Amino acid sequence: MDHYHIYHNEIPDFLRECIETPIIQRIRSIGMNCGCEYTAFPQFADIESYSRYDHSVGVALIVWHFTYDRKQAIAGLLHDVASPVFTHVVDFMHGDYLTQESTEDGTEMLIADSTELQAVLRKYELTTGDVCDYHRYPIADNDSPLLSADRLEYTIGNSINYGICTIEDAKCFYSDLIIGTNEYGTPELMFKNTLIAETFAKAALGCSKIYISDEDRYAMQLLSEILKYAIEHQIISEDDLCSTEPEVIGKFFSDERTASLWNSFCTYSQITSAPQPKDTGCWRKISAKKRFIDPMVQGEGRISELSSEFAESLNAFRKNSYDYWVCGQH
Repeated sequence: MDHYHIYHNEIPDFLRECIETPIIQRIRSIGMNCGCEYTAFPQFADIESYSRYDHSVGVALIVWHFTYDRKQAIAGLLHDVASPVFTHVVDFMHGDYLTQESTEDGTEMLIADSTELQAVLRKYELTTGDVCDYHRYPIADNDSPLLSADRLEYTIGNSINYGICTIEDAKCFYSDLIIGTNEYGTPELMFKNTLIAETFAKAALGCSKIYISDEDRYAMQLLSEILKYAIEHQIISEDDLCSTEPEVIGKFFSDERTASLWNSFCTYSQITSAPQPKDTGCWRKISAKKRFIDPMVQGEGRISELSSEFAESLNAFRKNSYDYWVCGQH
């Protein structure tokens, strides 16, 4: 996807130098949709390529646009450098999907070990400690359901990709944002206009519903099982998870069983659900991490406080139960 122009009119030299380093270039081949884009499920089959690289550059530009702080912008750029292939699918494999912490492991070490990146940091008088943890910077990242550059970027990117909003809608959202002080006394990206904030919140909730849809959860669970099988049978190694998706997919085809599993995975096109698993089919019961954004309007409050319609939709989303079984069909 090419939507950087929404965030800033140019990529500054210091970011461009960081972007050219190998640890950033690797994540060009790590998708934002965690393997779902390889399936034939209608909501994923025709989306544009949207990588962790695209997302990370976008986050960096958002942070730079609002703060003009190099260390914060670089921290935003680097926040996904440790992403493994298929990203949060590996959380499923490790039983860590509800917290999604395992995919951030190793970020500081990768930054410290990159000679190319360290040369750039020295040039701009920055250290690994300045840029290895974007959680330190509230504009880059904060706790859900607050709005940060990270959540803003993937919401805009995915909303455009899923057809929930247009580029023009995204520009409207972005142009209404400012940095304000929230109810916790910390800086946060927030809106000036209540109607624009509500429209954004509804778009974000639309994305949230896709993130936890039966298709999304099923694809990630099945792909995690393929990865686990491939590692257990030495078709790939744990180290391969830190390579790229094309490399790992290529190794799947070196073995008849994983080739068959991968081809089957790619042809799933619909989902059946039932209170109990049937005798035939590949049935799974899969929990969900419910991510959502409740943006703030400066001087007014959260949209859930200002819009009863959004509050009702958000409450319904949060009450969704996943105590049922799902099965993919080709």
